[in-house]
Amino acid sequence: MKPLDIGSRLSRDFPVDGHYLIGVSGGRDSVALLHWLVNLGYKKLIVCHLNHQLRGRSSDADARFVQKLVDRYNQEFVEQAPRHPGSRTGKRSARPTTRRPDFHFELGAVNVRALATKQKMSIETAAREARYEFFAQTARHRNCKTIFLGHHADDLVETFLINLFRGAGTTGLSGVRENSTRRIGDVNLTIVRPLLGLWRKEIDSYVREHRITFREDASNENLNPLRNRFRHRIIPYLEKIFGRNIRPAIWRAAAIAGEEEDWIDRQLPDSTNAELSVAKLRALPVALQRRAILKWLRAQKVSEVGFDVIERVRSLIDQHARVAKVNLARNRHARRRAGKIFVE
Repeated sequence: MKPLDIGSRLSRDFPVDGHYLIGVSGGRDSVALLHWLVNLGYKKLIVCHLNHQLRGRSSDADARFVQKLVDRYNQEFVEQAPRHPGSRTGKRSARPTTRRPDFHFELGAVNVRALATKQKMSIETAAREARYEFFAQTARHRNCKTIFLGHHADDLVETFLINLFRGAGTTGLSGVRENSTRRIGDVNLTIVRPLLGLWRKEIDSYVREHRITFREDASNENLNPLRNRFRHRIIPYLEKIFGRNIRPAIWRAAAIAGEEEDWIDRQLPDSTNAELSVAKLRALPVALQRRAILKWLRAQKVSEVGFDVIERVRSLIDQHARVAKVNLARNRHARRRAGKIFVE
């Protein structure tokens, strides 16, 4: 997918004169996405930044950086506009804009470490859940239900492999999608990832070429988080074994899984209820039972969901099963009572 094609399709599906949220951490990918969207003509962006409070003064500095970035776009965009990622000419827009941009900054803060402890989640899961809750609150406040995020092709590959090793099946393999809808509370948030067809090296080149400043997160080099181990150790090792770049093939497999999952997802019962109906679950084919349970567990914010967990929950619908309670991650449980399955 060429960057120009991405921009053309994006502006067709999401007109440039609309209001949109954009998640900006201050890191390379999200800052590059903001830069590119501005060039495409998106001038009504609400920049959302959540301070996770995980890195002390560095986290506070990230928030200040993003706010200054928004201020600078509001001040300077009239004089000159940047170009899109992938363009090799380095030329700026020949026709200056005549309409002032309308960028806004929304800041949130959550003690993610405390949240992870309270909710019995990993730091990574708690941070992700906190971000989406913040995005949903902002969407409700701003009456704007579409958000742009800076995930790219390497993120898709990493997510695919992580979920593959967790045994999540094709539901998990679809992982990150270009366009998706996520219900958070009473908000149906449309999530758009315009850079999902671009590789990290392409974004790096764009950032260098335009001398875009961003905040470097030292935790990206920390090998404790699973994603970082896949990024820095496992994928390079697999490429060494195969003797070639395996990422495009994995990206294609993830894209195909995502398209198939979109169709299958529409066949599943509603997953937003706090309880699952045993009778309705029994009526489904086994394949859809597993998918329905996975979707429901995720809606209940259950972490570390793999095949074994899904099968334990599925065992609760067996008419002859004596066990009415199974273990989940983080000291949580799924229980069957009065024809319903719920998480406690």
